[in-house]
Amino acid sequence: QVHLEESGGDLVQPGGSLRLSCATSDNTLDDYVIGWFRRAPEKEREGISCISPNDGTTFYADSVKGRFTISRDNAKNTLYLQMNHLKPEDTAVYYCAAYRSSGYGCYASEDEYPYWGLGTQVTVSS
Repeated sequence: QVHLEESGGDLVQPGGSLRLSCATSDNTLDDYVIGWFRRAPEKEREGISCISPNDGTTFYADSVKGRFTISRDNAKNTLYLQMNHLKPEDTAVYYCAAYRSSGYGCYASEDEYPYWGLGTQVTVSS
């Protein structure tokens, strides 16, 4: 029932910025935690960030803290990931995912998320 579709992935220079979007089915952002994950070429999938639908509580992985910002526009049913000061190690396929909220806050573990988009490629290269 929940549909997610990422977009905005691109080639960007180190130090540059990029904004990813995650289009969701109607009202998903009202009832579901949405998270961003990434899979780099030589690494396992990593939880990047998540946001709670109840109070907007957010989480950021240490690898992106201070550089990435998660946000949402409920009227547009869209989640965003603003990525600044990009590094080559940020190169990965980025996914958005969702699970139905059971309270405040959000979980970073991918095991909590039954709904996934297909991903969008981000390449950071000089």
